Amino acid sequence: MNPLTGKVSSMVEMIEGLRKSPEIMSQVTYWHTIPPRDPKLASFPDGLHEGIRVALGHKNIHQLYTHQAESFNQVTAGHHVVTVTPTASGKTLCYNLPVLQKILENDASRALYLFPTKALAQDQVAELQEMVDFMEVDIKTHTYDGDTPPTVRQAIRNAGHIVVTNPDMLHSAILPHHTKWVKLFENLNYIVIDEVHSYRGVFGSHVANVIRRLKRICRFYGSKPQFICASATIDNPKEHAERLIGESVKLIDNNGAPAGEKHFVFYNPPVVNQQLGIRKSSVLETRKLAGKLLRSGIQTIVFARSRVRVEILLTYLQELVTHELGSKSIRGYRGGYLPKLRREIEKGLRSGEIRGVVSTNALELGIDIGQLQACVLNGYPGTIASTWQQSGRAGRRQETSLTILVASSNPLDQYLIQNPRYFFERPPEQARIHPDNLIILVDHVKCAAYELPFEANEKFGDESLKDVLEYLTEEQVLHQVNDRWYWMEQSFPAHNISLRSAAQENFIIIDMTNANRVIGECDRFSAPTLIHEEAIYIHEGVQFQVEKLDYEEKKAFVRQVDVDYYTDASMAVQLKVLHVNREGRSWGLLRQLGEVTINAQPTIFKKIRLRTHENIGSGPIRLPEEELHTSSYWFTFDEEMAAGRSANDMQYALLGIANVLSHLAPLYLMCDPMDIRVVPQVKAVHNKLPTVFFYDRYPGGVGLSDRLYEVHGQLMDQARSLIQSCGCISGCPACVGPIEEVGLLGKKLALELLAQLDGGAR
Repeated sequence: MNPLTGKVSSMVEMIEGLRKSPEIMSQVTYWHTIPPRDPKLASFPDGLHEGIRVALGHKNIHQLYTHQAESFNQVTAGHHVVTVTPTASGKTLCYNLPVLQKILENDASRALYLFPTKALAQDQVAELQEMVDFMEVDIKTHTYDGDTPPTVRQAIRNAGHIVVTNPDMLHSAILPHHTKWVKLFENLNYIVIDEVHSYRGVFGSHVANVIRRLKRICRFYGSKPQFICASATIDNPKEHAERLIGESVKLIDNNGAPAGEKHFVFYNPPVVNQQLGIRKSSVLETRKLAGKLLRSGIQTIVFARSRVRVEILLTYLQELVTHELGSKSIRGYRGGYLPKLRREIEKGLRSGEIRGVVSTNALELGIDIGQLQACVLNGYPGTIASTWQQSGRAGRRQETSLTILVASSNPLDQYLIQNPRYFFERPPEQARIHPDNLIILVDHVKCAAYELPFEANEKFGDESLKDVLEYLTEEQVLHQVNDRWYWMEQSFPAHNISLRSAAQENFIIIDMTNANRVIGECDRFSAPTLIHEEAIYIHEGVQFQVEKLDYEEKKAFVRQVDVDYYTDASMAVQLKVLHVNREGRSWGLLRQLGEVTINAQPTIFKKIRLRTHENIGSGPIRLPEEELHTSSYWFTFDEEMAAGRSANDMQYALLGIANVLSHLAPLYLMCDPMDIRVVPQVKAVHNKLPTVFFYDRYPGGVGLSDRLYEVHGQLMDQARSLIQSCGCISGCPACVGPIEEVGLLGKKLALELLAQLDGGAR
């Protein structure tokens, strides 16, 4: 270490320093070292074009990794493929090589690249253009997104060999105007879909329908493109890719890429109250660890679970290191920032000018942000797949890297921190989509009918369209002539359908203190709790108070303030069962799967003091109730189990079990914990018995409840195990919840109820 600057000379020296620190090591529950991995190489395929060989030689590539060579061979043999390897393993060449090969063989060939974000698309175009420039050939590669100037758009439509876009643009700007894209659709050989694992839940269900529309238009123009997909590691890549594109695929997962040594550290904040099981704030511990890395000269990325946490951590770290590094050296990055600001931050990370970034999972995908050395995770990211993706942002050039997972007090974090083998030995989660969700399906049938009329007996995915077409005809959206259905409305359907959520349109946030400038946006589901009137909205470390929320116009007006607190809002939820689709008995419980309606209303917000995190006040939220019709899985305790317990005891026991299950459920789902909600009812409206409900937080559901119904027994087993192994006395945030919520007997009551179930004594 340099005694003058306090900076270390290498990552290895930093790791040695941490290992010698008793203060840090006393909180480390597990230190896992992944040894460096040598590359597995293969010769260039026999038919590889000479121009491509020369371009690769310029980049000092004289052999391919095994997965790159296999991908090329399978694609050129005519198969749809999905390549599944970790972050920074050279997946880009898996699709660039066969695409360039085809265009070099036939100048009329076309390819369409889909990336989940504009930033990724722009990244990939730069890399592709570099190869094309080396080859000195006329292959036109263009990004087509909302930032593409109108003058350039026509040239891309007529002459673009490779069109790079995102699903939103394909949905709203390309497919509805397919008559302007005849050259592309007539000659489309390949459709590349990168980051396939990110197309899950509602977004993935929408994208699967956009791909159905894309294939329908290709058939109309006489082309039958091959799909080349790439994914990070998930448990069901083949099944997921096949569900997304509606075709059989070849799975390529023999990763040949090398990797540097990786240190993965599980860190549990110290207990400050043993009886209540309260630990020191994970945010403050993340600040300490990330601050230590940054001050030592280690370029670091910090991931946080929510927008609010990103901004709080950014505020803390800027206070901590601005004196040494300057305020612009630590930046925030999250959804809601405008594109220009995000591009500026990405560029600063690549150049090394920005030494640290605090991000939501927005930086989890493969955007090129250069060579970061360390990654600090504030809380478990929610899935094993996301954790590896985020960790993979550090050590991208085969150098030694460090990831520190700082556990929060929630039960899932505490379960993992105490069961590290579960994380390191278990495959990542499954990605789930439900393209035939009726609400999503009907939206895309409308879009497809606008693009081309439907014929009798035409299929759209797995579902027969007869009922949907008849319904839309009755609603006077479609007009039937003989055996064809035509679009008859004046409006343009794709503009009103958001792929990113089941809710339409984001709310925009307007800064009244700066000429009514738009500083960010917020999705409709988050708006009631994030930007209600009097909420503190934090943007790039700057605090704003919401002065007015115009719910109808979807605008929040904010002014800059300087206060020492942030806000956190609560929702009141009512739930009613509409219909039971499946049921069964296991663990002595009746478990059921069906449809429910949810009525949710924000009620109050709390003011939480910065740094100490104490509650310093509250206020009411006055916003309309939202209704949601969705799918749910629930289980019911019979009268015998409920007998002899007071309603109060049953309430605390159910609340404790629900708290644990709400955190454990994401272990089985590739989803954000916010995507699934849990509601305990001492006397459920439909059966008057104690019941715990899980429901998908999206209209119609996207298959999350279905998966939980299937793994019910494992869920209950792990809930009991987690509560039993927790070191607290009466209940705490790491198991059934704090005693303020579940009472002094909450832990005991929850365990007694679980012990009554079949297998509870195992």
